[in-house]
Amino acid sequence: MTELSPSAIVGDIAGTLPGAAEVFRRNGISFCCGGTLSLSEAAAKQGLAVEAVLDELRALAAGAGHDAPAETLPLIDHILTRYHETHRTEMDWLIPLAQKVETVHGDHDEAPLGLTQALIDLQDELESHMAKEEQVLFPMMRQGGHPMIVHPIGAMRHEHDHAAELLSRVEHVTNGLNLPEGACRSWTALYTGLAKFSEDLVTHMHLENTVLFPRFETAA
Repeated sequence: MTELSPSAIVGDIAGTLPGAAEVFRRNGISFCCGGTLSLSEAAAKQGLAVEAVLDELRALAAGAGHDAPAETLPLIDHILTRYHETHRTEMDWLIPLAQKVETVHGDHDEAPLGLTQALIDLQDELESHMAKEEQVLFPMMRQGGHPMIVHPIGAMRHEHDHAAELLSRVEHVTNGLNLPEGACRSWTALYTGLAKFSEDLVTHMHLENTVLFPRFETAA
Protein backbone atom coordinates (compact mmCIF):
# COMPACT_ATOMS: atom_id res chain seq x y z
CA MET A 1 0.00 0.00 0.00
CA THR A 2 1.13 3.56 -0.68
CA GLU A 3 2.78 5.07 2.40
CA LEU A 4 0.50 7.67 3.95
CA SER A 5 2.29 11.01 4.15
CA PRO A 6 1.74 14.59 2.94
CA SER A 7 3.89 13.80 -0.11
CA ALA A 8 1.92 10.69 -1.13
CA ILE A 9 0.16 10.99 -4.48
CA VAL A 10 -3.62 11.22 -4.25
CA GLY A 11 -4.31 8.86 -7.14
CA ASP A 12 -2.03 6.21 -5.66
CA ILE A 13 -3.78 6.38 -2.30
CA ALA A 14 -7.24 6.10 -3.88
CA GLY A 15 -6.16 3.05 -5.86
CA THR A 16 -4.67 1.14 -2.94
CA LEU A 17 -6.46 2.08 0.30
CA PRO A 18 -10.05 0.88 0.80
CA GLY A 19 -12.32 3.80 1.69
CA ALA A 20 -9.89 6.50 0.56
CA ALA A 21 -11.96 7.31 -2.52
CA GLU A 22 -14.97 8.19 -0.37
CA VAL A 23 -12.82 10.35 1.93
CA PHE A 24 -11.56 12.24 -1.10
CA ARG A 25 -15.03 12.64 -2.60
CA ARG A 26 -16.40 13.95 0.68
CA ASN A 27 -13.58 16.50 0.91
CA GLY A 28 -13.81 17.58 -2.73
CA ILE A 29 -10.39 16.13 -3.61
CA SER A 30 -10.18 14.85 -7.18
CA PHE A 31 -8.22 11.63 -7.62
CA CYS A 32 -8.74 11.30 -11.37
CA CYS A 33 -7.94 14.65 -12.99
CA GLY A 34 -6.13 15.83 -9.87
CA GLY A 35 -4.72 12.42 -9.08
CA THR A 36 -1.12 13.40 -9.73
CA LEU A 37 -1.11 15.96 -6.90
CA SER A 38 0.46 15.18 -3.56
CA LEU A 39 -1.91 14.94 -0.62
CA SER A 40 -0.60 18.21 0.79
CA GLU A 41 -1.15 19.99 -2.54
CA ALA A 42 -4.65 18.57 -2.95
CA ALA A 43 -5.61 19.47 0.63
CA ALA A 44 -4.29 23.02 0.26
CA LYS A 45 -6.25 23.42 -2.97
CA GLN A 46 -9.45 22.66 -1.03
CA GLY A 47 -8.46 24.74 2.01
CA LEU A 48 -8.08 21.63 4.16
CA ALA A 49 -5.55 20.75 6.84
CA VAL A 50 -3.50 17.89 5.41
CA GLU A 51 -3.07 16.29 8.85
CA ALA A 52 -6.85 16.09 9.30
CA VAL A 53 -7.18 14.23 5.99
CA LEU A 54 -4.24 12.01 6.91
CA ASP A 55 -5.88 11.11 10.22
CA GLU A 56 -8.96 9.87 8.33
CA LEU A 57 -6.83 7.85 5.93
CA ARG A 58 -4.71 6.36 8.73
CA ALA A 59 -7.86 5.25 10.53
CA LEU A 60 -8.97 3.48 7.36
CA ALA A 61 -5.58 1.80 6.98
CA ALA A 62 -5.70 0.58 10.59
CA GLY A 63 -9.01 -1.17 9.99
CA ALA A 64 -8.45 -2.40 6.45
CA GLY A 65 -8.90 -6.13 5.98
CA HIS A 66 -10.05 -6.86 9.52
CA ASP A 67 -13.26 -8.51 8.29
CA ALA A 68 -11.36 -11.10 6.25
CA PRO A 69 -10.31 -14.55 7.59
CA ALA A 70 -6.84 -14.64 9.14
CA GLU A 71 -5.86 -18.12 7.95
CA THR A 72 -4.48 -18.42 4.42
CA LEU A 73 -6.81 -21.03 2.91
CA PRO A 74 -10.02 -19.43 4.26
CA LEU A 75 -8.68 -16.07 3.05
CA ILE A 76 -8.30 -17.43 -0.48
CA ASP A 77 -11.84 -18.81 -0.34
CA HIS A 78 -13.06 -15.42 0.92
CA ILE A 79 -11.39 -13.62 -1.98
CA LEU A 80 -12.96 -16.01 -4.48
CA THR A 81 -16.51 -15.77 -3.15
CA ARG A 82 -16.62 -12.21 -1.82
CA TYR A 83 -14.71 -10.56 -4.65
CA HIS A 84 -14.21 -12.70 -7.77
CA GLU A 85 -17.80 -13.88 -7.94
CA THR A 86 -19.16 -10.47 -6.94
CA HIS A 87 -17.10 -8.59 -9.53
CA ARG A 88 -18.38 -10.86 -12.30
CA THR A 89 -22.00 -10.54 -11.19
CA GLU A 90 -21.88 -6.76 -10.88
CA MET A 91 -20.07 -6.15 -14.18
CA ASP A 92 -22.80 -8.14 -15.93
CA TRP A 93 -25.38 -5.50 -14.99
CA LEU A 94 -23.22 -2.39 -14.69
CA ILE A 95 -22.09 -2.49 -18.33
CA PRO A 96 -25.61 -2.67 -19.87
CA LEU A 97 -26.78 0.03 -17.45
CA ALA A 98 -23.88 2.28 -18.43
CA GLN A 99 -24.75 1.73 -22.09
CA LYS A 100 -28.37 2.67 -21.39
CA VAL A 101 -27.40 5.88 -19.56
CA GLU A 102 -24.96 6.89 -22.30
CA THR A 103 -27.57 6.23 -25.00
CA VAL A 104 -30.47 8.01 -23.30
CA HIS A 105 -28.53 10.93 -21.83
CA GLY A 106 -25.72 11.28 -24.34
CA ASP A 107 -26.63 14.89 -25.08
CA HIS A 108 -26.46 15.90 -21.41
CA ASP A 109 -23.47 18.09 -20.48
CA GLU A 110 -22.53 15.69 -17.68
CA ALA A 111 -23.20 12.43 -19.51
CA PRO A 112 -20.54 9.77 -18.72
CA LEU A 113 -19.44 9.41 -22.33
CA GLY A 114 -16.91 6.61 -22.70
CA LEU A 115 -18.01 4.85 -19.52
CA THR A 116 -19.29 1.72 -21.24
CA GLN A 117 -15.99 1.16 -23.03
CA ALA A 118 -14.03 1.88 -19.85
CA LEU A 119 -16.04 -0.78 -18.02
CA ILE A 120 -15.64 -3.29 -20.86
CA ASP A 121 -11.87 -2.75 -20.75
CA LEU A 122 -11.91 -3.21 -16.98
CA GLN A 123 -14.02 -6.35 -17.27
CA ASP A 124 -11.59 -7.83 -19.81
CA GLU A 125 -8.67 -7.02 -17.53
CA LEU A 126 -10.34 -8.55 -14.48
CA GLU A 127 -11.51 -11.69 -16.25
CA SER A 128 -7.97 -12.44 -17.43
CA HIS A 129 -6.48 -11.54 -14.05
CA MET A 130 -8.91 -13.57 -11.95
CA ALA A 131 -8.57 -16.59 -14.23
CA LYS A 132 -4.79 -16.57 -13.67
CA GLU A 133 -5.30 -16.45 -9.93
CA GLU A 134 -7.91 -19.21 -9.97
CA GLN A 135 -6.06 -21.54 -12.34
CA VAL A 136 -2.40 -20.91 -11.44
CA LEU A 137 -1.60 -18.78 -8.41
CA PHE A 138 -4.19 -19.89 -5.86
CA PRO A 139 -3.64 -23.64 -6.55
CA MET A 140 0.09 -23.06 -5.93
CA MET A 141 -0.75 -21.33 -2.66
CA ARG A 142 -3.09 -24.13 -1.58
CA GLN A 143 -0.18 -26.55 -2.01
CA GLY A 144 1.99 -24.45 0.29
CA GLY A 145 3.75 -22.26 -2.24
CA HIS A 146 6.72 -22.74 -4.55
CA PRO A 147 10.20 -21.17 -4.84
CA MET A 148 9.14 -19.56 -8.14
CA ILE A 149 5.82 -18.20 -6.85
CA VAL A 150 7.27 -14.70 -6.65
CA HIS A 151 7.03 -14.43 -10.43
CA PRO A 152 3.24 -14.93 -10.80
CA ILE A 153 2.75 -12.77 -7.69
CA GLY A 154 4.80 -10.01 -9.32
CA ALA A 155 2.66 -10.27 -12.43
CA MET A 156 -0.52 -10.02 -10.34
CA ARG A 157 0.80 -6.92 -8.54
CA HIS A 158 1.50 -5.31 -11.91
CA GLU A 159 -2.01 -6.13 -13.11
CA HIS A 160 -3.44 -4.62 -9.92
CA ASP A 161 -1.70 -1.36 -10.84
CA HIS A 162 -3.29 -1.48 -14.28
CA ALA A 163 -6.73 -2.17 -12.82
CA ALA A 164 -6.30 0.86 -10.54
CA GLU A 165 -5.54 2.97 -13.62
CA LEU A 166 -8.71 1.71 -15.29
CA LEU A 167 -10.70 2.58 -12.16
CA SER A 168 -9.28 6.09 -12.37
CA ARG A 169 -10.56 6.28 -15.94
CA VAL A 170 -14.06 5.35 -14.72
CA GLU A 171 -13.79 8.04 -12.07
CA HIS A 172 -12.77 10.58 -14.72
CA VAL A 173 -15.58 9.97 -17.21
CA THR A 174 -18.20 10.03 -14.43
CA ASN A 175 -16.92 13.31 -12.97
CA GLY A 176 -16.01 11.60 -9.72
CA LEU A 177 -19.34 9.73 -9.64
CA ASN A 178 -21.09 13.04 -9.06
CA LEU A 179 -24.69 12.87 -10.23
CA PRO A 180 -26.14 15.87 -12.06
CA GLU A 181 -29.18 17.56 -10.61
CA GLY A 182 -32.35 15.69 -11.50
CA ALA A 183 -30.55 12.49 -12.51
CA CYS A 184 -32.93 9.65 -13.35
CA ARG A 185 -33.16 6.42 -11.38
CA SER A 186 -31.04 4.50 -13.85
CA TRP A 187 -28.24 7.06 -13.68
CA THR A 188 -28.45 7.07 -9.87
CA ALA A 189 -28.41 3.26 -9.70
CA LEU A 190 -25.42 3.17 -12.04
CA TYR A 191 -23.28 5.51 -9.94
CA THR A 192 -24.34 3.84 -6.69
CA GLY A 193 -23.34 0.48 -8.14
CA LEU A 194 -20.06 1.83 -9.47
CA ALA A 195 -19.13 3.30 -6.08
CA LYS A 196 -19.70 -0.08 -4.43
CA PHE A 197 -17.89 -1.97 -7.19
CA SER A 198 -14.88 0.37 -7.07
CA GLU A 199 -14.62 0.09 -3.31
CA ASP A 200 -14.82 -3.70 -3.51
CA LEU A 201 -12.09 -3.87 -6.14
CA VAL A 202 -9.72 -1.68 -4.14
CA THR A 203 -10.37 -3.78 -1.03
CA HIS A 204 -9.80 -6.98 -3.02
CA MET A 205 -6.45 -5.77 -4.35
CA HIS A 206 -5.44 -4.44 -0.92
CA LEU A 207 -6.05 -7.83 0.71
CA GLU A 208 -3.91 -9.58 -1.86
CA ASN A 209 -1.13 -6.99 -1.99
CA THR A 210 -0.72 -6.46 1.75
CA VAL A 211 -1.98 -9.66 3.40
CA LEU A 212 -1.97 -12.70 1.10
CA PHE A 213 0.96 -12.13 -1.25
CA PRO A 214 3.57 -11.18 1.38
CA ARG A 215 3.08 -14.51 3.16
CA PHE A 216 4.36 -16.37 0.12
CA GLU A 217 6.96 -13.81 -0.97
CA THR A 218 8.60 -14.00 2.45
CA ALA A 219 8.58 -17.81 2.41
CA ALA A 220 10.04 -17.93 -1.10
